[in-house]
Amino acid sequence: GKGWGHVKGKRRGVGASRTLEHLDYDILDDLRSPRRLFPDAPFQRNRTGSADAPAEPSQNTLDSEKETAKSNGIPVSNTFGTKRFPQAIIIGVKKGGTRALLEFLRIHPDVRAFGAEPHFFDRFYDKGLEWYRNLMPRTLDGQITMEKTPSYFVTKEAPSRICTMNCQTKLIVVVRDPVTRAVSDYTQTLSKNPGLPSFQSLALKNSSTGLIDTTWSAVRIGLYAKHLENWLQYFPLSHFLFVSGERLVSDPAGEMGRVQDFLGLKRVVSDKHFYFNQTKGFPCLKKPEGSSRPRCLGKSKGRPHPQIPSEVLQRLRDFYRPFNHRFYQMSGQDFGWD
Repeated sequence: GKGWGHVKGKRRGVGASRTLEHLDYDILDDLRSPRRLFPDAPFQRNRTGSADAPAEPSQNTLDSEKETAKSNGIPVSNTFGTKRFPQAIIIGVKKGGTRALLEFLRIHPDVRAFGAEPHFFDRFYDKGLEWYRNLMPRTLDGQITMEKTPSYFVTKEAPSRICTMNCQTKLIVVVRDPVTRAVSDYTQTLSKNPGLPSFQSLALKNSSTGLIDTTWSAVRIGLYAKHLENWLQYFPLSHFLFVSGERLVSDPAGEMGRVQDFLGLKRVVSDKHFYFNQTKGFPCLKKPEGSSRPRCLGKSKGRPHPQIPSEVLQRLRDFYRPFNHRFYQMSGQDFGWD
């Protein structure tokens, strides 16, 4: 239905105005999380090279924040709100535009988001729901808590786990033409491993038959209809919003209007917040949250793609076509990829 809230099912209004206390609030949150100031800061890695779980704020950090708050004359009770489970999660897809969407949403005074990708419902589920809730930023009444982890969409266990937390959770999926998404995915991996085999040798089982290798994750992630089937076993279609990754670039304000409506937010984020950066080919924020300078996405976004033989791309298009059409039927939206 239309009303939704946090785990206890309490309906929450979302009309809190942007007061001074909200602004101080953001500054305090920036102190807590370097990712609020530097969202593209590298994840700390342990010696084995696997990404560590996001760290919880220590008691010392929280105490020193409270001292800072007192010395700034901010009443501590106003500053600290409540940590809540996310009422909305951006669950996918990798290389679809999820970072851009989250950054655009954070302009909204009633959205509070965890800056990194917590990966709770895929990698760190054994840490328990309390650990997860503790990662979340504090919110005031009427604000909504969000997080984004694009790998949830392709994780078999994620839907049932999220439903265990709260089956009323709103789910946002940013989707993009699966062929360009696969090339973008490959480009990102290539930038980390320059010795990677060619795109075509990974995408095709063997060059003579031209059969597509669906075990390669760059190909598999784009089978949106298959992944969505898994989610629809736990959540009704009305709990999903499918955001066009292409339109998020060509018409960010229009797409953000749909997102704000879906979340039950006032339409605050509008075309006055964006300008188009010709060099990057991306929209940028004129004045992002908590900063007086314009902000574009980090260096890792908008990488030039390698040249891939057109017949390989055509084979991929033909392969994805039936899956795309099935996804258009399931989602009730034609994304115009073919």
